[in-house]
Amino acid sequence: MKLFVSEGNPHCLKVLAALEETRVQCDVQYVNHEERVVPFLSRPTLPALLLPGGLHLFSSNAICRYMFEVSGPESSELCNQWLEWEATHLQPALLQALHMAVLQGKGSEVPKVLQGPLNYLDQSLSKGITPYLTGEAISVADIVLWAALYPVLSESSLALGECKFVMAWFNSVAGKDSCKSAAQKVLQGKGLQSIKSYMQKQPVPQSSQCRETRPCNSSPAEGDEGERVVSEEEMEAAAFTWRKGLNACTFTTDRQHPILPQEGKRNILVTSALPYVNNVPHLGNIIGCVLSADVFSRYGRLRNWNLLFICGTDEYGTATENKAREEGLTPQQICDKYHAIHSSIYKWFQIDFDFFGRTTTEKQTEIAQNIFWRLHEYGFLVEDIVEQLRCENCKRFLADRFVEGTCPHCSYPEARGDQCDKCGRLINAVELREPQCKVCRQTPVIRSSKHLFLDLPKLETQLEQWLDKSTSAGDWTANAKQITRSWLRDGLKPRCITRDLQWGTPVPHPDFKEKVFYVWFDAPIGYLSITANYTDKWEKWWKNPDQVELYNFMAKDNVPFHSVVFPCSLLGAQDNYTLVNHLVATEYLNYEDTKFSKSRGVGVFGDMAKDTGIPSDVWRFYLLYVRPEGQDSAFSWADMALKNNSELLNNLGNFINRAGMFVTKFFEGCVPAMELQQEDKKLLALVGWELQQYIQLMDKVKIRDALKHILNISRHGNQYIQVNEPWKKIKGGDAERQRAGTVTGVSVNIACLLSVMLLPYMPTVSQTIRDQFNAPNSCINTMLQGTGTFVCVLSAGHRIGTVSPLFQKLEVDQIEALKKRFGGQQVFDVYDA
Repeated sequence: MKLFVSEGNPHCLKVLAALEETRVQCDVQYVNHEERVVPFLSRPTLPALLLPGGLHLFSSNAICRYMFEVSGPESSELCNQWLEWEATHLQPALLQALHMAVLQGKGSEVPKVLQGPLNYLDQSLSKGITPYLTGEAISVADIVLWAALYPVLSESSLALGECKFVMAWFNSVAGKDSCKSAAQKVLQGKGLQSIKSYMQKQPVPQSSQCRETRPCNSSPAEGDEGERVVSEEEMEAAAFTWRKGLNACTFTTDRQHPILPQEGKRNILVTSALPYVNNVPHLGNIIGCVLSADVFSRYGRLRNWNLLFICGTDEYGTATENKAREEGLTPQQICDKYHAIHSSIYKWFQIDFDFFGRTTTEKQTEIAQNIFWRLHEYGFLVEDIVEQLRCENCKRFLADRFVEGTCPHCSYPEARGDQCDKCGRLINAVELREPQCKVCRQTPVIRSSKHLFLDLPKLETQLEQWLDKSTSAGDWTANAKQITRSWLRDGLKPRCITRDLQWGTPVPHPDFKEKVFYVWFDAPIGYLSITANYTDKWEKWWKNPDQVELYNFMAKDNVPFHSVVFPCSLLGAQDNYTLVNHLVATEYLNYEDTKFSKSRGVGVFGDMAKDTGIPSDVWRFYLLYVRPEGQDSAFSWADMALKNNSELLNNLGNFINRAGMFVTKFFEGCVPAMELQQEDKKLLALVGWELQQYIQLMDKVKIRDALKHILNISRHGNQYIQVNEPWKKIKGGDAERQRAGTVTGVSVNIACLLSVMLLPYMPTVSQTIRDQFNAPNSCINTMLQGTGTFVCVLSAGHRIGTVSPLFQKLEVDQIEALKKRFGGQQVFDVYDA
């Protein structure tokens, strides 16, 4: 094994300490921050561990856990909880704190940023009876948390306040020879200044104020840790809101089509990146585009926004021609076949498009050619000669994916004409050594071909002016801003918009009549043409920037086409087009620490999910729970089972089922009278605050973070029931029976609130809850008014329906069989999208 680390990288402190503590035999190589040691990653990632079989681990926590498990038993569940808390809650706060202290000189503000996580850790340690986080012996959790906190806790100038249990534990771990040695090697006794170079290369962190400080898979019994302090005023305000009751108007799920912008309303146009028609989408494709957009669209409708959600299959281009040759079909037949497959998959995942179209339409040709001619008219197109490979046997120029050969950079023998899958470098097809036509396997020759280019440099000033306005006023994700800036940093270059292909939108210019539009130019116009196929009044959405807000959802690899190239096409057309206001990009979802690959049978693809026997709502929940919002994340069968069994079954489902069963068993199916005491008002205030956080986060498209607040509410509810024990009080005197009634009544109303908050995430479960409680439809549009309105929906005397469990346990043998079936233990270095 070989471990790659760099000096001044706090994450490398973790792995070196783990290596020294476990004494695993491993070579260590020091490299600089910019060195790319994992060949299939597009950016430098350190630390990285090269395993004996040639596979890589590049998560510092995964490397640490691997070393401890190689030298001893598997990590305990408690240990894994601490590792998850460190990654999802402590790290975002630390990144913000270190950015302030090291790069902004704001060390005095660091204590405020770290107060929540440190208080939670201090409280946890104060309740423990063992010297370390998980027992009598030091564990991987101790090493990881100690190393994460080392830069701030070893810096006396930061004055982090008194967390005596944290400091006692920290000093105990720091006294280990392994930790002393690792700290000296990585930070060299220079304190915070030693990590300055590393921090300068990190993205500017977002505020972590809204993050819950508790491990996200803690048990319900831990609900009081880190709890908010609620004032008397908040309690009384919550009780006042509770008594308001429901709105008179009833929420309707029936939408009147066509949906068009309306005066005086918030008009939202939502698109998700058009999926390529030539393959079956995997889970990463689904969460990155259509599922994220669906959740936000459902939420927007609950907020009474006038919203249109459109998508469709991207059907032109080389990939489609390739697939048609492979399957012995025409390109149109391939498009018809896979469009139906995509539609079926999204229907099973309950993706609620207003319209799902396709790009092989007359409207696509009409609109794309109109934009082309306007760009031509205003002087934003230029001609140039391009050297290309031509197959004389096939009598045509070869598009990038029709040629393969030896990579000029790493000598990989099966590099494509646009990119090498092994080293990841971009390639010009004429640079390939020993190129071959993929159709006939003959050697192509280099010939010149005249093409048209979009003159991006000429549009650069307009683009930058628009970007400054859009990124400052809109909700662009951090990665979308960073990727866009990186494209602009070195100046834009003309980009070819034509291709020597047959399957595509024809170029209408007589000098280029044998060519079609390059798919990157053509495909985004599909948003417009798909809308035009939905309604002939499509321009009310797409040529109406003053009334319409446009949200684009995609994975990060699609960002430049939506933030630079497509906006330049629309700006150059000078036709008052609606440009993106909010660009929402996810990072990548991996599969069990590797990459999805259809050809190798690795990973779950959309057409396979329904065959697992796991309901689509559970798939939706887990994919949204691990949604890669700020960094790459991974689908894990074990973690999916854990989240299903702990969060859905034991937390959310347990609370809702108990609340309903108490009404059925103790009160003959009717909601009892409720007399609120201070404890109840405090709960209403806590739940109301969680609802407000949910709305703030969802408004900002923080879908993963918002989900945690739903689970926090059910945790509050479970603790409330556990403390008050209505099953015991119902057997007591009048006062105790009244108390049991209040607790039961409040609980079923919280369950109704949860059904509303869950609707964007788990629509079937949401409806099932309301059906079981006979909840009025008006509860839906009441709860999400303004900043959040938690009212009494089910008043005394309301009769509920039949209550039954919402979720089923995922058993170990079931999960192991699925993991084996979908190749979860295989690891490959090549990413197949």
